[in-house]
Amino acid sequence: MATGVRDHQLEIDLEQQRNRDAAADKAPETAPAAVDPHNAPWPRRDSVATCAPAAAELEPRLVLEKVPTYMQPSLPWRERLMHFTFAWYTLTMSTSGIALILAITPHRFPGLSYIGLVIFILDLVFFAIISVALVLRFVLYKRTVRRVFTHPTEALFIPTLFLSAAAILTNIKQYTALFLPADAGPASPGLSGFLRVTFWIYLAVTFAFSIIQYHLLFTVKAERRLTLGAMTPAWILPIFPVMLTGTLAGSFSDTQPADQALAIDCAGLAAQGLGILVSVFFFATYLHRLMAYGLPVQRPGMFIAVGPPSFTCAALVAMAADVPRIFAALYPSPSLSPPSYSAAAAAPTTAVIASALAGLGDTDTLAAGIQLLALSAAVFLWGLSFWFFASASAAVAAAGMPDARFHLSWWSFVFPNVGFCIATVRIGAALHSDGVLWLASVMTALLFLAWLVIGYRCVRAVYRREIVWPGHDEDSD
Repeated sequence: MATGVRDHQLEIDLEQQRNRDAAADKAPETAPAAVDPHNAPWPRRDSVATCAPAAAELEPRLVLEKVPTYMQPSLPWRERLMHFTFAWYTLTMSTSGIALILAITPHRFPGLSYIGLVIFILDLVFFAIISVALVLRFVLYKRTVRRVFTHPTEALFIPTLFLSAAAILTNIKQYTALFLPADAGPASPGLSGFLRVTFWIYLAVTFAFSIIQYHLLFTVKAERRLTLGAMTPAWILPIFPVMLTGTLAGSFSDTQPADQALAIDCAGLAAQGLGILVSVFFFATYLHRLMAYGLPVQRPGMFIAVGPPSFTCAALVAMAADVPRIFAALYPSPSLSPPSYSAAAAAPTTAVIASALAGLGDTDTLAAGIQLLALSAAVFLWGLSFWFFASASAAVAAAGMPDARFHLSWWSFVFPNVGFCIATVRIGAALHSDGVLWLASVMTALLFLAWLVIGYRCVRAVYRREIVWPGHDEDSD
């Protein structure tokens, strides 16, 4: 009898919540009003502990939070879809990242490339499914479109769409190089042109997005504004996509003619500099937050700080690796004197730049100097990546995770550390160090295992209603 009464009460509370959600979706936004304790919405799971136990009038609402989500009355998928957020693109970011490191890991075995290709195709399927689900969410719940861009948590995950796109483009280049012949691979006119066009489009879109997204966060209503006490490395995410332009430049450069490659590398270097500098500015606030308020509840998000210096390492080494080819093509004979001013004026701008640089000395020596400078900067930043990685690992392993339930932020165990692994591969190859390359291979294996475990937990969380459930996702207030 008691069980039947409890189930009946759960059904009543759930129906009341559905009515409130439907009314909120139709009603215009108004200033926040005083909360009626008899019609208060369900408390968020992280705020239940703060509710006064003596508040008897709130107890029916708390019943649902005391009961595990997998035992609560089910919701139709149409209603669960309202809580399907942009944070799901962290899944495709991580899956693309695993495919990428399997394509470039230094120690290989037969069939590894095929495993990576299968994971890349699986990632494309995930990307399509997530995109369709988000479109359905916005079609069914039109009010959520405007809320997404100003919500203090979900808005920070919109950039994961662009990060997923960057990872997919990089994988297209890597796997066409692995599986297609040279005349049909990434250096072929058709694919080379595609990569060049997508590079410039990606740079323009992500640069504009970084300005717009931060502007919206700067000007959002006071009640939705981010606070220092809640600061996490996720604040870096809006600048992250434009920073990955440098990674794309390092990947695409060797598929382009010399003059186009130089332009792409220069643009990539500027974007990479923008991204790493803005990230460093946020790192100061992040460390201040850790000192003043302690570790964040969502510990996996601390690994996001590993990403900016890691991807900068990888981009600098990759872009510099193509400099000798570019200089040799644009200024092929160091024994010749630089062109006259009138001849340079008639040449393409990129050729003028290369010729001017070549006038400083032998082009081979100049290219080697640029590579040495890039490698030195990469090693310099690798130390920062390792410190953030060790700090986040200590926070998870030693301090523990206060909220052990699955969140989509758990994918932060994978994607930022993919950048760390790629940077290690690039540095090891540039230094011709077997030890560093073996370290990169070990990191690849560990990341692959982490991807499998987190993927299992993600599927389990959806089934057990830990995510895509009212009050349990990034759209929660």
